[in-house]
Amino acid sequence: MNVSVWVWVVTLVVLTAVLLVDLLIIGRRPHEPSIRESSLWVAFYVGLALLFGAGIWVTSGGTLAGEFYTGWLTEYSLSVDNLFVFVIIMGRFAVPRVYQQKVLLVGIVLALVMRGGFIAAGAALISKFSWVFYIFGAFLVYTAINFLRQGEPDEDDFKENLLIRWSRRALPLSRTFDGARLTTHENGRRVFTPMLVVMIAIGTTDLIFALDSIPAIFGITEEPYLVFTANVFALMGLRQLYFLLGGLLDRLVYLNIGLAAVLGFIGVKLVLEALADNSLPFINGGENVTWAPHIPIWLSLTVILGALGVATIASLIKSSRDRRREAAGISS
Repeated sequence: MNVSVWVWVVTLVVLTAVLLVDLLIIGRRPHEPSIRESSLWVAFYVGLALLFGAGIWVTSGGTLAGEFYTGWLTEYSLSVDNLFVFVIIMGRFAVPRVYQQKVLLVGIVLALVMRGGFIAAGAALISKFSWVFYIFGAFLVYTAINFLRQGEPDEDDFKENLLIRWSRRALPLSRTFDGARLTTHENGRRVFTPMLVVMIAIGTTDLIFALDSIPAIFGITEEPYLVFTANVFALMGLRQLYFLLGGLLDRLVYLNIGLAAVLGFIGVKLVLEALADNSLPFINGGENVTWAPHIPIWLSLTVILGALGVATIASLIKSSRDRRREAAGISS
């Protein structure tokens, strides 16, 4: 895919403008968005992604468009898993609902910056060393196994990392929030508010999640432009999705199993592609492994949609049965 400099520039300018408008709206009117408002924004961002994919289809063909849609869907589903941890962080630090939008948007901007660096590094590594796919694939399979072991995320899954503990110990912090401000005056001196620690928690969490999502997207497409734009479109609607799903997150009890299936599949796909292009001397004498199949993008999209669809439907069925049992127990 030959993407000129001006296409990159236009893409970055447009996406930055959308984020600035989003930030301006939040800055001028901090509030907890309604279901209707969140639904409209999510529909807007999903529509933008679909329209962007259609543009790729027209200009570059169906294969690349399929890679974008598959990558976007994968990143979007992994972003939903991020929301579980975001809910835990917001609850742990008792962030007022009216200010959670700003926290999420800052977290999204940080995620975009960090993932941009990861994407550039990943693209450089892949272009020089095809054996990197072995590492990516093994890491995704390992992550998939961890997803299955951990089960549904809960409060105990969030552990304050070294940076958060350091900020609590080293920075002068107030005990209460002062709106959405990062600093405030307390006893005649300027101190940081807990909002700063929350943003550090969100930013470092995004960094950890990027370690999973970047190898996953490179398992679908090696085009840096598609990798970047798929990540951007997956993250841009995350804030509104957080408020739209709300309590529904607690009902997606099998989402981790679905994501484990997706990551495991992509991990195996990466290993097979590495075998097909093998150059390591201790594997098959440094020759390509001819029996390693190439998994087409339509099959990848089908598997990912199927795994996420089954996990979602099974989760909703189980949650519905659990609620009926609880209601029957209360009534009896």
